[in-house]
Amino acid sequence: MIPRHDPRLKAFASDNYAGVHPEILQAIVAANEGHQVAYGDDVYTEAMGEVFRRHFGERARAWPVFNGTAANVVSLRSMLAPWEAVICAESAHIHTDEGGAPEVAGGIKLLTVPTPDGKLTPELIDAQAWGFGDVHRAQPKVVSISNTTELGTLYTPDEIAAICAHAHGLGMRVHLDGSRLTNAAAALDVPLRALTTDAGVDVLSFGGTKIGLMYGEAVVVLDPEAATGIDYLRKTLMQLSSKMRFVSVQFEALLSGDLWLRNARRANAMARRLAEAVRGVPGVEVTREVEANAVFAVLPADAAERLRKRFRFYTWNNETGEVRWMCAFDTTEQDVDDFAAALAEEVSATSP
Repeated sequence: MIPRHDPRLKAFASDNYAGVHPEILQAIVAANEGHQVAYGDDVYTEAMGEVFRRHFGERARAWPVFNGTAANVVSLRSMLAPWEAVICAESAHIHTDEGGAPEVAGGIKLLTVPTPDGKLTPELIDAQAWGFGDVHRAQPKVVSISNTTELGTLYTPDEIAAICAHAHGLGMRVHLDGSRLTNAAAALDVPLRALTTDAGVDVLSFGGTKIGLMYGEAVVVLDPEAATGIDYLRKTLMQLSSKMRFVSVQFEALLSGDLWLRNARRANAMARRLAEAVRGVPGVEVTREVEANAVFAVLPADAAERLRKRFRFYTWNNETGEVRWMCAFDTTEQDVDDFAAALAEEVSATSP
């Protein structure tokens, strides 16, 4: 098979653009020979469960699914009765970037809250945490947060603990969208459980694809009383993989050692390097503090369009022209320097 792309070219549009980490590929190959029981009754899925318990506690149980949308929908559906609803930030991925999947596939009502930085607080939660017992209103039951958030910001363990305490005090549960949880933990230099189990999170969507997996995310239940029926929901929502060993072995490779941490630290470090490299370019403004592996900036629109022909990236806000640049586990210093040089070149070519 001849490659159909130039592997030297990197993009800054999303960490999903990256390939598969070589150690993950090796794990897939190692699991490939011979036969194993299908649908999750295999030795690799058993080993994966033990790895998740080591990170998140003995009560944690993990279910692999194909993608992040499914992880969120299966998680939330398992936490809700049909008449109950989810409170989330207005910018939350489940609201803005799931193609309506929570509503269409999950039948889930989302109660959104505007936030200045993508983060909820107990006070912001209260903007939607009302109407308990009112048959005319969907009953707030779950608070869903993302770490890192869609705006690249971080929740600290104390901030998550405050949200969990507040939600639990109202009889609600907490779900964490952790598609980039590894980046958050690396940036804060804390264990994964410090941002989840120890803070009081009930159910977690754990991301793998953005941090080096070929495909696969996981629903991780931290409190068994918070979720029901996942074994059945995963099949009902078309997320039960027949050859599950190939999803599970990737998580074992990612989490059994420090691969997750190495990958996250690299992505975060390259984002910091990128922000520093572009700050001195006239006409370019880094608009948000770089807390993990995302850089947000504003630059002249014509320069952005020319630069996009050389490096893929997305416009985040069409009204302001703000763009988002993402760094991945395989982003190198040379990639960052090449991008920054191309940016400076295109900005200098912009007509005054």
